[in-house]
Parts: sequence; structure tokens; C-alpha cells
Amino acid sequence: MRILIIGGTGFIGARVAGRLVSAGHELAVFHRGQTEASLPPTVARIHGDRQNLSAFRGEFARLDPQVVVDMTAYTDHDARAVMEAFRGAARRVVAVSSMDVYGAYGRLIGLDAGPPAADTLTEESPLRALLYPYRGKAKGPSDMLYDYEKILVERTVLHDPELSGTVLRLPKVYGPGDRHPYLFDYLKRMDDGRPAILLAEGQAEWRWTRGYVENVAAAIALAATDERAAGRVYNVGEESALTEGAWVQSIGRAAGWRGQVRILPRDLVPVNLTPPFDWRHHLAADTRRIRDELGYEEPVDCGDALKEAIAWWRAQPRTAIDEKRFDYDAEDAALKQAQEQRTG
Repeated sequence: MRILIIGGTGFIGARVAGRLVSAGHELAVFHRGQTEASLPPTVARIHGDRQNLSAFRGEFARLDPQVVVDMTAYTDHDARAVMEAFRGAARRVVAVSSMDVYGAYGRLIGLDAGPPAADTLTEESPLRALLYPYRGKAKGPSDMLYDYEKILVERTVLHDPELSGTVLRLPKVYGPGDRHPYLFDYLKRMDDGRPAILLAEGQAEWRWTRGYVENVAAAIALAATDERAAGRVYNVGEESALTEGAWVQSIGRAAGWRGQVRILPRDLVPVNLTPPFDWRHHLAADTRRIRDELGYEEPVDCGDALKEAIAWWRAQPRTAIDEKRFDYDAEDAALKQAQEQRTG
């Protein structure tokens, strides 16, 4: 199969590309040229700005892709541009989305209002009522966060009258190459010999679907090459959505940490350790559809995946660590105050 990936050299995209090449597909990658993933020489590379896709119609026509995998459609404009560029040419567009489209996410961050969902999130669960979840964090209209909206991306890709679409809603993705410090912040405390990891009440019980990067890449590659995925939406992620407390304990076991998770009243936990979320709203997804319809299975065991992620983080230089995130004096004071309250 001839496949074009838009943005195929990043954290997830490079692994999708590797899997497609290993499976024998003819692959091309369109990207800005700012990062050059280690891909086989058989992979065609086109350097360009996705904001100007129409200028590359000739090159796209020569490649004649049957499927386009869009890793970097963040706005409605992005999605419309890719559909226009390949309408009448490709058979299908596979768009990478996010579980931040769900109404539960809007309630978690305080954008939407409403009660907690009773069950795990299926592909039919309600989406956010309000759009543009990160506009308040944008530095201005030119900031990508200003117009970021995966709900609009999904609508555009799925409802084109001439070009079929597939949407994959990704979880929190972790693994080698992940520059977000979500896992590292816990690991550093463990490696520094901290006796306890502090979590706020509610936060410790909050459930979030996660996915190892190689496993997520395998799901994307599968959906790109299986025609049964046409017109479908799939949640991607591990079968079991661990609570935050259980996730920390899993990291600790894999890291050889002997400490414990301490759950404290929210007002005692240092503010940098607990974001202003409403922890009643879980992001636990039902991922059975992609397993049942496409036969998806994780190629990497979750235990091995966590060990690989930890080993990668431990091998990274520590020169860029933001030490403000690791105020151990404040954490010790919180533990002491909690002990005093208990002993009264």
C-alpha cells in the first residue's frame, strides 16, 4: 500500500513510519525538515509547511498515496487543507485526534459543567460543549493553542462527501522520546530517595487511559492499512485505565523504589503538585472497538513498556531540569502538617 504521513518524524509519527515500512508498505513523509527521524532510505521525504499543502499537489500526485495519515492536524484549517489537497486522489485520510474531545475532559479542566460520567468513555460518549480548550493559555491568535480544536478536525475528516476518513483518539502517550515530564517528575523523586510521593485526595483515585508509544504507533499503522477502519472512530490505549495512585505505584515497582504513595487533603498538597482540575471526571476510555473490529493487540507488554520509558528518562542529561518543580522542603512540610492533623 502507498501511504503518505504528514508529520512523520516526531515522537509518535516516526514509530508509525517505522512500522509501516517494516510491514512492506511504500511510504513517504511530508514534514517541515526541523527533525529528521532515522528512517530507511526507501522512505521518500518532502520538506514543506503544512499550511501550504496546495503548493505540493504535483509531488503528491507523483506519489499517488492511497492513504494519508495526518499526525499534526490541530485546527479546522489544518483538516480542511488536507482534505482539499487529497480529495479525488487518496482513498482515505487517517487523522490522529485526542481524548480531550470528550465532555469529561471539558469538565475536568473547568471548561464545561455537568456531573461525572457513569461509565468509561466510548466512542459515542458526549463531546465537549465548548470549543477551543487551550485558548486561554495562548499567547495570541498566532499561537497554535488559540485555534487548536480536535473536535473540528474530526468533523471535517469524517464528514467529507468525497474522501473517506478515520479518527483515532489517543490517550496520554508515554515512552522513549516523550519530552513531557509527567512520568519523569515521579521518577526523579523516586531516584532522589524521596520516602513518599504526595497525591491529593481525588487525584489519587482519578483514572486516565495511557498508552506506550510503540503500542499507540501500532494502532495507528493498523487503522491506516485496514480498510475496515473507513468512516470509524477508535479510542486507543491500554485496556485498564489505572488510577493516578496505581500508576505511581507501577512506576515505583519498575524503578525499584521502596517508598509509598501518601494521599493528603488537597489544601495541604503543594500547589505545583496538583493542577486545578475537578478530579471527579475521569478520562478512562473503553478501547474494545479497535480490538474487536481490527484485531488490535499491544505488541509491547505494559510492564516492559514502563521499564523502557524509565530507562530512557534515566539516560537523559539533567541540565534542563526545572528545579522549581521539586521543592522537597515544601513536600516535607506538607507531610509533617498532615501527621500533626492526624495526631491532633
